[in-house]
Amino acid sequence: MLFMVIERFNNRDPKEVYRRFREKGRMTPEGLKYVDSWIEVNFDRCFQLMECDNPVLFQEWILQWHDLGEFEIIPVVSSKQTAEVVNKVLEEGQ
Repeated sequence: MLFMVIERFNNRDPKEVYRRFREKGRMTPEGLKYVDSWIEVNFDRCFQLMECDNPVLFQEWILQWHDLGEFEIIPVVSSKQTAEVVNKVLEEGQ
């Protein structure tokens, strides 16, 4: 399952996050897969697309980073998959 992780850096300061990442890596538990990420130009938020089948893995991962920011975890579905579902309903006349 895919998840959008929205991380807010403390004080809009990503330096400590990048320092820890450089020293320790992403620190994701086995089964939590990082896909890609984007950072707002003002350093307010980081958007990470991640994949896993067990949401408890997010708790393990966030415990490694919670002191440097706040996290919001949102289950998402790809636009392509959503289009397939909606098109099926449209074809059935609903």
